[in-house]
Amino acid sequence: MVLLLVVVISMQMLAWTTEHGNYIVVPDLTKKEITEVAHILAAQSLRFQVIDSANFRSDFPKNAVISQSPKPGSEVKANKKIYLQLNPSGYANISLPELVQVTQRNATSKLQAVGLKIEKVTYIDALGKNMVYGVKYQSKFIKPGFKLPKMSEIELICGNGNRPENGTPNLNQTIPE
Repeated sequence: MVLLLVVVISMQMLAWTTEHGNYIVVPDLTKKEITEVAHILAAQSLRFQVIDSANFRSDFPKNAVISQSPKPGSEVKANKKIYLQLNPSGYANISLPELVQVTQRNATSKLQAVGLKIEKVTYIDALGKNMVYGVKYQSKFIKPGFKLPKMSEIELICGNGNRPENGTPNLNQTIPE
């Protein structure tokens, strides 16, 4: 009898100390910036930890939540830690591939593969028709290995198939726009 009484009292104390039945519904934090997330979770007696920043997604605001665990709508206890994956503040930097003496078509494929875009193509007098002779980023010539943000727009300097007046093209001179 005493043993039964001890078990019943222990179960009641366990339910009281663990606040059995008292849950907080996890809010949907998707697309909310980290400062807003901190206020929302603090108001609900929840904590958070950023576990990762994913690849930049242009459909989400910078530094916004992409995913969370536990999922929105889950029931958790007070002071539970919510794990967040954030959208970085911008695209990662990538290296410019080797494009000089490559055809424009091949250069376009290489650029698309690494996540770069062609803003425009400027043609100069050079025998290699549609052959890449140089690459510009923000109006400056750049070389292979140059680091620039993914999705950047670059300019290709290509030959038009005409013989240059002074032999080979000199890319150090100003190229007409």
